Amino acid sequence: MELVGNSWSARDVASLIHPTSDLRAHRSVGASIMDRGAGVRVFDEDGRDYIECMSGLWCASLGFRNERLARAAYDQLMKLGFYHIYGHNSTEPAIALSEKLLQVSPVPMSKVLFQCSGSEANETAIKLCWYHHHASGNPQRRIIIGRKAGYHGSTTGSASLSFKPNTHTDFGLPYEPFRHTEFPHYYRFHEDGETEDGFATRMADALEALILKEGPENVAAFFAEPIIGSGGGVMPPAGYFGKVQTILRRYDILFVADEVICGFGRTGNWWGSQTFDLRPDIITCAKALSAGMLPISAVLVNDRIYDSMLNQSDRLGSFAHGSTFGGMPAPAAVALEAIAIMEEDDVVQHARDVGAFMLRELEPLNDHPMIDDLRGTGLMISMEIVADKKTRANFPEERKVVARLDRHCRANGVILKLANDRVVFTPPLIITEEEAREAVGRFRRALDATLAEL
Repeated sequence: MELVGNSWSARDVASLIHPTSDLRAHRSVGASIMDRGAGVRVFDEDGRDYIECMSGLWCASLGFRNERLARAAYDQLMKLGFYHIYGHNSTEPAIALSEKLLQVSPVPMSKVLFQCSGSEANETAIKLCWYHHHASGNPQRRIIIGRKAGYHGSTTGSASLSFKPNTHTDFGLPYEPFRHTEFPHYYRFHEDGETEDGFATRMADALEALILKEGPENVAAFFAEPIIGSGGGVMPPAGYFGKVQTILRRYDILFVADEVICGFGRTGNWWGSQTFDLRPDIITCAKALSAGMLPISAVLVNDRIYDSMLNQSDRLGSFAHGSTFGGMPAPAAVALEAIAIMEEDDVVQHARDVGAFMLRELEPLNDHPMIDDLRGTGLMISMEIVADKKTRANFPEERKVVARLDRHCRANGVILKLANDRVVFTPPLIITEEEAREAVGRFRRALDATLAEL
């Protein structure tokens, strides 16, 4: 096999399976191998730097190397490397982190259940919704509603809840109890003359129509990301969540806020639920919970859900759910330290301020022939890649514009999320104005190179 761009490793191709990759192409193209990180930058094995405006996978909120987080992990590993919280066992970091999460939660919550990933957290939330309805004498409430273009994970339940066809095909998914309502993407799907509020009403009406079709007595829960992340960083239309929550309350349907991407400062508040005034029954979080340094996730439940869990435990003898590594001491200690850093350095306010600056730096791209629908909040900024602004038409798939743009971005030293004909900027929350300006400049050069190539 041939070396491509100093980024291929024979050992990598021989041994690793890469998620969400073209496995056949990978055998000849290989991987970009990252060697080290510093702040918002990562460096490949050849020493080339990239401003990483995707935070890895939306995770590295405090950058790609942090001595305080490393020290927190080391100190805890040297004190107690592993212990579980099964049965009636616990550890101080798990207790302290659960207390802290309840303290900073966007709405009153009762208890915390730890898992290891966002997928596991959402899988657990699905089970808890069913568990609650069994406890309430409504076991027929099985249907879980997600949204088209939503993403909630890669386990069987969370992937069924997601609406990404490639995660369903030939995996035997989605499972039967899952349904999907409309993708509330105003730019892409609004009708001529339709206001944002009118579009939000139409989206809410579509959800209600689905609930009525299935029978409200059969619907368990509705899951939503405050901002649809992997689907392209799509902001909710104005008024959307207010209308949706009114419908959920009308039919006594649980609301789960998937804060895996939006939680911990990304939207300019601690939680996306605060940004969009959500009042969920369950909150899932992961990724920036530990600033991406160690795997940990959490499910926060309100009194209503916890009371059902208590009643079921009384009836069945125990709460029969858990993860061996959920709430491990070292990840919990790192998460506590990450939250402490955010509080001490006022990282959320910084994200709000620098996000506004970065949006202003990007605004001249509104005049670029390939860019439309530039919008954002905090350090979640996205835009549409278009072939024609008047018709909102995207480029034909065979022109591989997203792949071309990604190649030019990396050639210019900037890494971005490119999905569903959208570009998403979600850099580490510690990015400075100077770094934000530089990242925008690198992206502009990549965009112009792509346009010239087309």
